[in-house]
Amino acid sequence: MSTPEVSIPKGSVVLVTGATGHIAAHTIKQFLERGYRVRGTVRDLKSAAWLTEDVFQAFAESGFLELVHVPDLGAKHAFDQAVKGTSAIVHLASILSFASDPGQVIPPVVEGVTSILEAALAEPSVKSFVYTSSIVAATDINPGGVAHVGRDSWNDRAVELAYAPLPDIFDPEDTLFTLDRGHVVYQASKVEAEKAVWAFVEKHKPHFSVNVVSPATVLGEALVKRHLENPYPWVKKLYDGDEKIGALFQAVINIDVKDTALLHVAATLDPECNGARLHAWGGYCNMNDILAILRRLCPERKIRDDFSNQTKLGITTDYDQQLALLKKWGGQEGWTTLEQSVADEMRGVKKWFPVE
Repeated sequence: MSTPEVSIPKGSVVLVTGATGHIAAHTIKQFLERGYRVRGTVRDLKSAAWLTEDVFQAFAESGFLELVHVPDLGAKHAFDQAVKGTSAIVHLASILSFASDPGQVIPPVVEGVTSILEAALAEPSVKSFVYTSSIVAATDINPGGVAHVGRDSWNDRAVELAYAPLPDIFDPEDTLFTLDRGHVVYQASKVEAEKAVWAFVEKHKPHFSVNVVSPATVLGEALVKRHLENPYPWVKKLYDGDEKIGALFQAVINIDVKDTALLHVAATLDPECNGARLHAWGGYCNMNDILAILRRLCPERKIRDDFSNQTKLGITTDYDQQLALLKKWGGQEGWTTLEQSVADEMRGVKKWFPVE
């Protein structure tokens, strides 16, 4: 496969925020393997040491990977120093506390993306900026809805609900309600943050390209144990026989973590990609589909029976550009299958959670 033309040369510094995340770690891996230097931002250098002392130790020792401390992504000028001398920025970091108070989540997430864009605008070396949004920024993913998600689709209902007054009957001890509200607040933060990205582009006409990657539910290979437990622990929970997960999740759209990382790399490096909103939707599935795969992969284990409430989502989108980028930059025909994603994830489950 011939090497595509790139907007920034090999050896350039790419800033990846939220470097310890599942998508971020795979994105870093792909940039390093393509000959780029990576500067990763982390909130805690000690807890992020696995990146430089284990998984990417050789790259760190050769000077191709460094970590910098950014403890508060919502602080003014939080990324000013981290952006210095970079050629590209991939902004994956976000607040995943799922706090029920919108004031604790939405403003700092918006401030974080605005702050890093302002830092990029002041840095002449920056040629490319990629923001990681989410499927929930564009559409409601509750089962039953039917919609086609386009370039200008937004989940405005999430913002309305996030700021809606709590009902009089609200019980502070009702953790399920608090959890549900926390997820709505998270969705609203992604809506407002991505809107802020495009508003910034419209206002400032930056000297660098700006693209957005919006993943659905990310599954696939874990590079570290923690990625099997957060933020999408479904494969492990289903393997363990979890009873609650079927009630919480009736239908999802899956995307493999490596596909997601490759789209981030392509959006960063492709000189023809600018102003794109790349919805990363690999396939439609539910917990029973994953259970069926687990039965095939683990015939020696008793996998729990199917749930009775599972369905499929009715929302659609276009992804010709996304598939073209996967082909151009990875030689890949189509999305990675759910079967492959689950198999890749199960290798980590068996490695880090062996059955006694």
